[in-house]
Amino acid sequence: MISFVILADLFLIIIFESYKGVLRRGHYQELHSVIRQMILLELASGLYLFTVSDGHSFSRTVLYLMGVFYVFLSYGTRIAWKKHLIHKMAEGGEHSLYIVTNYDQAAKVIRNVKEHNYNRYNINGLIIVDKNAVGRKISGIPVVAELENAASYICQQWVDEVFVNIDESYSYPDELIQELLEMGMVVHVNLAKVKSTSGQKQFVETVGGYTVLTTTMNYATDRQAFAKRALDILGGLVGCFLTGIIFIFVAPAIYISSPGPIFFSQTRIGQNGKPFKMYKFRSMYMDAEERKAELMAQNKMSDGRMFKLDFDPRVIGNKILPDGSRKTGIGEFIRKTSLDEFPQFWNVLNGDSGIIGTTKKNLDFTRVSLA
Repeated sequence: MISFVILADLFLIIIFESYKGVLRRGHYQELHSVIRQMILLELASGLYLFTVSDGHSFSRTVLYLMGVFYVFLSYGTRIAWKKHLIHKMAEGGEHSLYIVTNYDQAAKVIRNVKEHNYNRYNINGLIIVDKNAVGRKISGIPVVAELENAASYICQQWVDEVFVNIDESYSYPDELIQELLEMGMVVHVNLAKVKSTSGQKQFVETVGGYTVLTTTMNYATDRQAFAKRALDILGGLVGCFLTGIIFIFVAPAIYISSPGPIFFSQTRIGQNGKPFKMYKFRSMYMDAEERKAELMAQNKMSDGRMFKLDFDPRVIGNKILPDGSRKTGIGEFIRKTSLDEFPQFWNVLNGDSGIIGTTKKNLDFTRVSLA
């Protein structure tokens, strides 16, 4: 019965999206949500007891008391957690936001977003459309670009969303919006400047206290995002378990052939330019980077942007013998079998990447929101 109640509660939360917009709800609305969840859970539990053969022996009093305790505990937990999240809102979050606005109302827009930071934005920069203020700070936020060079600047930074909110006296930045959408940015634009968009999904939401109309080509709902993240966690756990088994055999071979760290980490650029650390089993000698300059003349990639050799002596165990023959070792083996890639399941479990496509925080969608 305990197992059923837990699974049923989780199922109802997902189906009815009980926590959607939780920070925007007041105390009365939260109590209403908890009571509705309790009633649905009681009905599901009653149906379960009616279905199983020995359900008649279960105490009805316990079933009803469960509902009472559920309301008190769930409501108290939600209120406490909401207070924690509201406190965390002031610290920013996982979404990198850039604001496009005019100089006179920049401070007001920043203040509104910070006071209603439900989406946990980090405001990382301002783009001022009517004044050359690059290098200055407004309300603690640096001005990073002008309208003319905004797209070129953004494509080189970690940017998840862009909020365009400019005064009525300025023209609609169509070219910038189009360039941002082509980059896969989420763009929020002043509602007064809305232009009709055919063949797209539209819905209303709020961003930083502003009411926005969101138009989207491909958007993941909360349920879809939850399902994908659950799949990533499950796959990540299985992958990490397999990585542990492989580690038992591969780690000693790497260390004996080349004493040093077993794992290799490197900063990679992910969705929307966000950097993250990628992990692999180390397949090269510790001085591989220093020896790269010596081997540059043998590089098969003529443009110099990539480095590739037919036989790389920097790989652990690779040697050219006196008779000219080539000997390979553990480094070449784990590369050819892709065993060196298994530690990346930690990146999947950690949310930096996904088994299929990108993660929830980097979901592959293009969305334009109109404030």
